[in-house]
Amino acid sequence: MVAAAICAIFPFCLAMAAFNDLFSMTIPNRISLIILAAFPVAAYMAGVPLADIGLHLAGGLLVFAICLGLFAANVMGGGDAKLLTACAVWFGINMSLFEFAVYVSLIGGLLTVLIVILRSQAQTIHAIGIDLPSSVLMAKKIPYGIAIAIGGFMAYPSSPVAAQLLGLAS
Repeated sequence: MVAAAICAIFPFCLAMAAFNDLFSMTIPNRISLIILAAFPVAAYMAGVPLADIGLHLAGGLLVFAICLGLFAANVMGGGDAKLLTACAVWFGINMSLFEFAVYVSLIGGLLTVLIVILRSQAQTIHAIGIDLPSSVLMAKKIPYGIAIAIGGFMAYPSSPVAAQLLGLAS
């Protein structure tokens, strides 16, 4: 029961990040911090060896280094970089991190195309009475936290810690 509650923290925080990004174009730092802080508790409960925890932290550092470069190049927002880094710690350096990255990339591309289409049709959307958040129609940025959340939901069962805690590991 406690293990399931600990595992619920990750998807709950992803949902909060997606909604925050959709409506305010920001991802609060506390969401990434909660995801990061919940990992050691979940890893301990799953019985993850210390060496494997090191690989999880290394996965987070790898993603942080990539995101830092993208942030410095003004390609990615700071909230997105922090959220991706915190999520990467849950996946570690293994195929589940690759799966997470692929899902986020694909969903992010689809999200970007959808928002560009919506923005090009903003007057029509308003004329027919559909009320979308102004962040979707007016902002210059893409609320990528949505893609990170959906990619995280899709890849989460393959996370070694979640799989172990939820009894999905083989």
